[in-house]
Amino acid sequence: MRHGILQFTLILAGISLLLDLYVHQGLRSLMPRLAKNTRRIVLASYWIISIGVTLLLMLSLKSSSKPPGMTTYHQWLLSIFITLLITKVFFVLVLFAGDIYRLVAGLINAGRKTPVNGKRYVPARRRFVSETAVLVAAIPFTSFLYAMFKGKYDYKVHRHTLYFDDLPEAFDGFTITQISDVHSGSFDNAEAVQRGIDLAKAQKSDLFVFTGDLVNNVASEIEPYIGHFSQLKAPYGQFSVLGNHDYGDYVQWRSDADKAANLEKLKAHHKTLGYKLLLDENVRLEKDGQKIVLIGVQNWGRGFIQIGDLDRAMQGVAPDEFKILLSHDPTHWEEKVRHHPSLVHLTLSGHTHGAQFGVETDKFRWSPVKYRYLDWAGLLVENKRQLYVNRGFGFLAFSGRLGIWPEITVIELKRRS
Repeated sequence: MRHGILQFTLILAGISLLLDLYVHQGLRSLMPRLAKNTRRIVLASYWIISIGVTLLLMLSLKSSSKPPGMTTYHQWLLSIFITLLITKVFFVLVLFAGDIYRLVAGLINAGRKTPVNGKRYVPARRRFVSETAVLVAAIPFTSFLYAMFKGKYDYKVHRHTLYFDDLPEAFDGFTITQISDVHSGSFDNAEAVQRGIDLAKAQKSDLFVFTGDLVNNVASEIEPYIGHFSQLKAPYGQFSVLGNHDYGDYVQWRSDADKAANLEKLKAHHKTLGYKLLLDENVRLEKDGQKIVLIGVQNWGRGFIQIGDLDRAMQGVAPDEFKILLSHDPTHWEEKVRHHPSLVHLTLSGHTHGAQFGVETDKFRWSPVKYRYLDWAGLLVENKRQLYVNRGFGFLAFSGRLGIWPEITVIELKRRS
C-alpha cells in the first residue's frame, strides 16, 4: 500500500511540475511592465513555494509510514499541495483555452497569408487571458482555504424521521444521535471540536451511537479528546463499533504484538469514553416492557478489512425482533445485510466522509465518492431495509471539508400507523 501511495504521489508531483511550466509562462505575461529584478523575484518565489511544498510532501511520506502515521503536519502539507495543484489546473485551463484560440487564429492567418506581427501568424498571448486565469484560479484557491480553516469544523445536524411497520409501540418517537469517523488524530482545534460536541449534546436524544474510526492509526490520538467525547451521554446508553482505521493497518508496526496492544488500548479508550463497544454482538434496549435489538459488528468493507461477522453478532436474536445494526462501512450493507434472510430494519454506517468534497442542495447532490458507493451519504431504502450513511464528524488526509460538511445525525423512529 505504501508503495502505491509513493507511486501516486510521484505522478502528482510530475503533473504539478508540468503545470508549473505552463503557469510560469502565464505569470510572465502578467508582468510586462514590472522591473526585470521584480519579475525574477516573483517567479523565483513561485517556484520555491511550489517545488518546496512538493519536496516536503515527498520527504514526509517516509515518516508517515510508522506510528503515529499521518499527523496534522503531514495532512497540512498534503492539503497545501492539493490546493496549489487544483489552483494550477484552473489557471492552466484558461491559458490553454486562450492558446487554442491563438493556434486556430494562427492557422487562419497563415491560410490567408496575413501575418499579425511581422512574419508571425500566431497572435501573442494577451495579458487579458492571464488576468482572467488568475480570477478563475482564485475560485478554487479561496474555496479550499475556506475548507481548511472553516469548513472542516462547520458541523451540521441532519434530522430524519424513519417509519417502520413493526416498530414496538413503546419506541414510537425514540431518537438516536449518531456520529461517525472522528479521526481524532487529524484535529488541530480543540475549541472547534467542542462546538461539535455541544451541538451533539444539545440534541438530547434517547440513544447515542458511534459508527467507527475513532482514530487514524494509533490509540493515543484520542487521548487529548477523551474529555470532549466522554460528554456524549444518552438515557439508553452510548454504543460504538470499530472502523477500518481503528485496527492500525495503515502504519508499519515493530511487531504484531505492538499492533495488538494498540488495538486493546483503543478498546479500553472506548470504555473510558463511556461507550459500550460492540464486537460482533448485540444488546437489547427495553422501554415500557418492549424491546429492540442493537447489533454491532467489527469492520467489514469491500476492499478493506473484513472481519465483521453478522451471523455471529445476531446469535440469539429472533427473526421477528426489531433490529438496528451499527456497521462502519456501507458496502457491508450492500454485500451482506440487504439480502440477509433475517430482516435488519435499520443500518447505521459512515466511512465514506462524502469524500469531504461535493455539492449538496435540496434537489441536487454530487460527490466523487458516489462512483464507488451505492449510498455515500444519507438514506437509502430497499426491501424494507433502511441504510443511513453519516458524512463523518472528522476529516482525514485533506485537512478540510468543502460542500460536504461534518455531520451529526439525529434519527427519530416512528411506527407507521
